[in-house]
Amino acid sequence: MPKRGSKLAMQLYTLREFTKTGRDLANTLARVARMGYPAVQFSAVACLGTEVSAREARKMLDDQGLACIATHRGWTDFMTQTDREIELHRELGCDYAAIGGVPADYGNTPDGFRRWLNDARPVIAKLKAAGIRFGHHNHSHEFIRFVGEPRGSLENILIEEGTSDLFLELDLYWIEHAGFNCVRVLERCHGRVPVIHLKDKEVVAETGPVIAPIGEGNMDWAHIVPACEAAGVRWYAVEQDTCRRDPFDCARSSFEYLAAMGL
Repeated sequence: MPKRGSKLAMQLYTLREFTKTGRDLANTLARVARMGYPAVQFSAVACLGTEVSAREARKMLDDQGLACIATHRGWTDFMTQTDREIELHRELGCDYAAIGGVPADYGNTPDGFRRWLNDARPVIAKLKAAGIRFGHHNHSHEFIRFVGEPRGSLENILIEEGTSDLFLELDLYWIEHAGFNCVRVLERCHGRVPVIHLKDKEVVAETGPVIAPIGEGNMDWAHIVPACEAAGVRWYAVEQDTCRRDPFDCARSSFEYLAAMGL
């Protein structure tokens, strides 16, 4: 029988204020492991590459029985220092790399996204040859509608014009925030979503919609999780950009809710 929570990973961006030093990172990984998470995603870990090498980070992970199943790294590094990025991922034991979005200097336009796709193809091919998959993480601006654009939106350009080697690290919260049904988007991305991001959307009296721990908001998880499974999701990365209470408590709450759903 699979271990409880065996498909869940903690996106360390959630805990970025607690990964600024080597000591902080070691303590944070220990706390994440005690919650029951078997894996993490390295993103916004300030000490990585400065105070802590990838090899040292791998030892910290191994000490806690954790896997690094994904990263978020800068596009410039992937494009200009591809070999170094390959080595970093090998030392982390990680075979999935992603960017947090198409760089702003390409422009949030159909032409800009097509230029990025063209620039990305040789980089993605080199990563693939080294055994590393590459993905793009969305926010809501990828769903801007462009009058006269055959694909309709920037995300559709990535889905329909990106090759199958461009994986889609779908952030389901931002899809819903943009007014789309994330289940419908997942149905279009079968086999291209090995890692996705989850957070919930709560409405509070003082401010309206806010990001919340999973299960504490209004997203339709009873239908979303089966759609994720059908699309071939392997890792569910819990990410909470902002927390209205202690982020470790939020991370624990999300884990408990999702694990109870059988993930």
